[in-house]
Order: sequence, then structure tokens, then C-alpha cells
Amino acid sequence: MRIFKKQGLIIGLICGSWLSATLSAQPAYEGALPAREVISDKTVRREAYLKRINEIFDWRIARLDNREEKIAIDIATAAMLVKRGERIEECNQAIIKLMKEPGTGPFWMFPAAMAAFVGQDKLSPEALQSIRDAWGSARQLRGDTENHWTMYHTSLYLMSELYPNEPGRTWYTGNSSEENLQEARSWLLDWMNIATTIGQGEYNPTHYIGEYAIPMLMLATYAKDPEMRQRGHMMLDWLFAELANVTLEGVLRGPNSRTDDTSVTERWNALATSFSWMLFGNTPPTISYGGFSVYFAVMAENYEVPEVIYRIATDRREDILQHDRARTRRFWRYSDEHMPPIYKTQYLRHDYAVGSQQGRINDAIQAHVWDVTWREEDPRSKHPTLFSLHPHSSGKVMQMQFATYEEPMPRGVAVEGKPSYDSADKILGCSPYEKVFQDLDTVIALYDIPPDERFPQVNGFFSKDLKQVTEHESGWIFAQGGDAYLAYRPMASYAWIPHLDYRRTAATAGYAFARDQTGGRVLVSPHVKNGTIVQAASASEFASFEAFQAAINALPLEYKLEPVPMVKMTTLRGKQVSVTYGEAPVVDGIPIDYSKWKLFAGTHLNAEVGGRKLTITHGDLKRVLDFNTLTISDTPQI
Repeated sequence: MRIFKKQGLIIGLICGSWLSATLSAQPAYEGALPAREVISDKTVRREAYLKRINEIFDWRIARLDNREEKIAIDIATAAMLVKRGERIEECNQAIIKLMKEPGTGPFWMFPAAMAAFVGQDKLSPEALQSIRDAWGSARQLRGDTENHWTMYHTSLYLMSELYPNEPGRTWYTGNSSEENLQEARSWLLDWMNIATTIGQGEYNPTHYIGEYAIPMLMLATYAKDPEMRQRGHMMLDWLFAELANVTLEGVLRGPNSRTDDTSVTERWNALATSFSWMLFGNTPPTISYGGFSVYFAVMAENYEVPEVIYRIATDRREDILQHDRARTRRFWRYSDEHMPPIYKTQYLRHDYAVGSQQGRINDAIQAHVWDVTWREEDPRSKHPTLFSLHPHSSGKVMQMQFATYEEPMPRGVAVEGKPSYDSADKILGCSPYEKVFQDLDTVIALYDIPPDERFPQVNGFFSKDLKQVTEHESGWIFAQGGDAYLAYRPMASYAWIPHLDYRRTAATAGYAFARDQTGGRVLVSPHVKNGTIVQAASASEFASFEAFQAAINALPLEYKLEPVPMVKMTTLRGKQVSVTYGEAPVVDGIPIDYSKWKLFAGTHLNAEVGGRKLTITHGDLKRVLDFNTLTISDTPQI
């Protein structure tokens, strides 16, 4: 589980000989904003990239001797020191001691594997043997999510390559090195095939990008088989192309297959941000560099983000519009489809972004279906987002995706690190009773909730950072976020409650959390037939805030809640839309046929469903990742 790794198991870091031991005066997450200039010179860009990676090493190693937050040498720090050729004997002893009580599961496996590779020619034979022995003595659990399986099989694959021709009695699996290798390789190829044909199940994750990027970089760095090295490199490009394409100044926008109670509001405060900082340099990293980014830093010198992807992230010449396809988490029961499709719309402009999926269960616990977010000059501690949801809680729905009994799950998961799941005021999650339509910067979310649902209401999140919030007599709620004007239309009556976040304290034992007011509010509409309409625009498009309100109020709009919610309106962009719960949305008289959507279709990313080939473009730059031929082609040639 994710909690396991959050609780201090930062293991197995390795880095390059180019690293120096100079300490930075102030970590980037506390320092000044980055310049956000596009760096055209590749040499200068590479130097800036390596400097950021070096900063992570300096920060981590400095904590060994920091009186206020002193840490012991763990595997992560040992690997860093070994890479720099420092305190080798201390590292040997630390690793031998740690391997006496090895962990279990993918979050132990991949750091331990990284330590084995970095220490091949520097650690003592005793220390290296202790790592190898741990892979025979400790039972390893595969986990229950896509990211778990990716880390698990990558680790098993690489360790089996590193120690070939060894019998099953020396491995926790009971299989020989060759049998381990075959099993792990087969699973990795299957995952890559699914991801490049029908999409990822954990798409646009605010945190879990690290759990994919790190194992893929391990393959690209350590795999002996040239094909697997190439696959690792190509999957990194695939992952980072989508990251670049759905960020504004390095901050990831929705929808998200998985997020958490913090990142769903404080969009900057996510591991994805630290990856943007490392790769693109256009945002401050999150506190402690996002935690998991330290693993990527181990091998970061072995990867360089392609020019075309860097430009997508930093050189925004035009709006970005993408209509893409992904898939749900696997359904094990109560579904006729194993991995139903997710249809994503992303519209990013200079001042704001609007993103959504069509509304369905994709991850039972941590999904985020839609939002409007705006650009903040300094995103730290800001909550730049507006959205609504049905606060769904159901043991049966969770049982669709987990192999367990349904009765204890809602409250059980709440005490295991997902504290909001079984709360009426939550603002995280998806619902089978929410249907969402998006056209450019217009969103219509409709709800038809059974009356006997645990929480028969709709919650709308209103940030502490909104300005000029106006509850207009017309029924619209107007507000300004950054340089974006926002109009929010609840389709049923509502009341306001304070927004409360979740915080661990010394007084909260185990997985318990304290709750604090953030200054934001939650609009609670206690009606099962319900809906939300949101329209965004740049403030620069209007002479004043009042002019924006007048333009919205002038738009033709009609809606009803019975027998099912329905909206007909003209959007601010002149589109005639008709949306009825349970029916295909209609735009300018033409029903939307989601079945014809491609894997990627838009400004910068394009791919066919089933094609195994992604075309990435920006201006005259083009890179094609072709998994049919395992080739990368660039135009112009690099």
C-alpha cells in the first residue's frame, strides 16, 4: 500500500560520478520561483537538469549530519554515498544490517535491486551477498494495483538478469533465474501492450507517476537485453509526453485516475510536480522533492527528456485540446467489462485548464473526475481549483476492484490512509451516478442518485483563493481565480459548510487524522436529482468582471431535474449543447460517439487505439514512438 512507502522506506538511490558534494543554501521547494524561460541550448538545459538532480543528492546526504533532523544511513543514502565514493565502509555495514530484516513487496524490491546494481563494483562482497540472500529468504507480495505490478516485475526481471543460472531454492519464488526472467518479462510486455493500445488504468496520477517512471528508468539503465532497455526508454517518453501535455507551468491538471485529499485541492502538492521540476525546471518541487523523486534521481543521468516533450511543457504557443482514451482499473466482479474505456478531455490555456472524463467508476477510492483549475504565479499552498462530485461510498463498488469482503471496506480504507472515503463532506472520489460532458471550457455534470444512497447529495469545492465570489440573483455563482473568470451554476438548492482538510499530528495514533479548516468552502446540495454547470474564461477577454457576468447571464439556458437531469444551453464559445443524464451528449445537433475516439487525438499527442504508436509534435518537432518496431524516430533528425 502507498502508506507503507510514505512511512520512511526511502531506499536504494544511485547517482552518477558527475555529482559533487556541495550543499545548496536553500532547497528549491523553499526558494524563489524558477525563471520559466525556455532554454534552447541543449547543453545549458542538460547542465540545469543535472544541477537539479545534484541538489536532491546534496539535500539527502546532508541530513545524515543535520542535528535537527538527523537520519541514519538507510539503503537510499548508502547508495548515494557509494555513487560519490564516500563512507563506503559505513554503507557496507548499514546494508548488511538492513538486509537482516528485509521488507516485502514492490516498495522494498525495487530499491533493493537498485542498491545491488549501484554497488556491483564498490560494495563489499558481504554487503552484496546480503542483498542477494534477502531475495531468497523474504517472501515478496505482488500487491494489488497496476503500479505495484510494474515495480514488482521490473525488480524481479533485473535481479534475475543480475544473478542468472541460479536454482529455485535461492529465490523466494521457488523458480529458477530463467523462470523468474520469463515470468517478469511476459508481464512487462503485456502491460506495455495494454498501455499502448487501450491506455493506462492509472492515467494522469498526481503521485503514482513515480511508480511507473522509476521502474522504466531501471530497465533503460540496467537491463542487459537491448530490447528491454529500449522499451524502458520508450515508455519513459510515453509517460512524460502526457505529463508535459496536461500541466500548466509544471502543475498537473485533472482528471486524475488517482489522487489524494491534499493534491485534489492543492494541485502543486503532488509528486508529479517534482517530476516536472526535475525534467522541465518550470515549477518549484514539492517539499522534500516529493519523496519518490529521490529514486528517479539515482539514475537520472541516464535519461534526457526529448526536445519535443520539453517544448510541450515549457513553450506554449497555443491552447492545448486533447480528446484521449484511457481505461478503468480492473473490474473483478459486477461488471461485463474487464477494463472499460475512459474518455478524457483536456483543454489548457494560458490562464486556466479544464479537464474531465465522462463520469464513471475508474478507481473506486481515489479518482478525480473533473475540474477547472487556474494558473497561480506561485502555486505553493494555493488551492486553484473548482469542481463538484457525488460523495459516493460503497463496499460493493470497492469489491468490484478489490478481492475482499464488501462490508468492512468503506470504514476500513478510511483508517488505512484514505481518510475521507466514508465522509459525507468529502471532495475526492467518483460515483456511478455522475455523468460529465465537456466542450472546451464548459462543463456540465449531471447526477441521478438513488435516494437510499449513503450520502444523497452533491458537494462543490470553492477554494480559499477565489476572489469576488458573487451569488447572483440569476442563480449563477461568479468568482475569479487568478486571471480566470468562473461561473458555477448549481441546479438545485444548496448550503455552505467549511472545507476541512486532513492532517496527522503527534496526538493522532496510527492512521488517524486531525481536521482543520482551510478557508475554503463546500457547497452542499442535498438533492438526488442534481447538476452543476461551469463556464470558464480568461479575464482578459472581458472589460470587467461585471461584463463577464452579463455575458454568462445572456447565454440561452434551460434545464430540468425530472424525470432525469437535463441541460440545454449555448456555451460562451457559441456551441449549442444538449446533455441528458444517461444519453449521448449532443453538440450543434450531432451526438458524441465516444466509441470513435482515438487513444490520443489533439494538439500535441496522437495515437490510434490498438496502434502501439504515439506521435508527439510541437511546431516543426516530431517524435514517433513505435512499439511495433521498437523504434524512435525524430523530425528533424537529432
